[in-house]
Amino acid sequence: MVTTGRSPTGREGRLAALLVSPTVLVLALVVGFPLLEAFRQSLYGAPGVDAVTGFVAEQEPFVGLRNFTDIFTDQGERFWNAIGNTTFFGVATIVPEVLIGMAMALLMARALRGRGLIRSAILVPWAIPTAISGLLWSWIFNVDGVANKLLGTDVLWATEGFQAKLSIIIAEVWKTAPFVALLTLPGLLIIPREVYEAARIDGATAWQRFAHVTLPLVKPALTVAVLFRMLDALRMFDLPYILVGPRKSSVETLSMLAQNEAYNVRYGAAAAYAIILFGYVFVIAFVFVRVLGVNIANLDSVAPRRARRRAGVAR
Repeated sequence: MVTTGRSPTGREGRLAALLVSPTVLVLALVVGFPLLEAFRQSLYGAPGVDAVTGFVAEQEPFVGLRNFTDIFTDQGERFWNAIGNTTFFGVATIVPEVLIGMAMALLMARALRGRGLIRSAILVPWAIPTAISGLLWSWIFNVDGVANKLLGTDVLWATEGFQAKLSIIIAEVWKTAPFVALLTLPGLLIIPREVYEAARIDGATAWQRFAHVTLPLVKPALTVAVLFRMLDALRMFDLPYILVGPRKSSVETLSMLAQNEAYNVRYGAAAAYAIILFGYVFVIAFVFVRVLGVNIANLDSVAPRRARRRAGVAR
């Protein structure tokens, strides 16, 4: 069998390394160095009274891994509650975001009159800064706000309880479902029309065309959208902080714990929370990519090839 591929020579390898080196350098500066600095900071405690001398120490004492052990012992209940809230928001927001975002993308992909206006209107919530969005929804979920007026109730949305979680989910889905639609739309637009024509000629219904043509071919783009949203949801901080408030166990996340420690000048403990959050997000993302087998670097060519194979069109 004749192959056209050639193994890269030493010169080509050096050229490739030279071209990639700026990206590696930037990643090392914006990711690697802060991560190492956070780990170094996590090994130090808060300044205070020296137990040996009895004097106030201005420098942060070296405590080793005590900040990490304290998280799982002294702060164990609060930590696991934050882990549960972080995971819950990650799942409870992504599922409706994917469903609504996919519906939005299908609507924007259709050749409708005023399609540009529809696309702009759909993307408005995502363009609003989260701080402004949080203030908007805090007004909606106020005791005398729009939500209670429409429901005819007097629910205290911004207090402890499941209603606080529900308010966060509603506000987050409203804001970020357009983001899922924005990432999914290109995957829909590159699906050749002849694929749908072939399925329609074979007698496939609208649901069958969606389930067996649209969904498989848009899966790479949709999976990346879900991955990005999952990483963002697991780092959630600003929306629950503004909408409900700090130190509310119903909505407190790992990011809020880290901010609370830093606010109280316990930078070592805050860095330890940040390291744990980084590890948690990294593991979830790694498992997600490995399980689904997403080739993020080759998404541009996956859908067209699959579409041509399904339609029986020679490349």
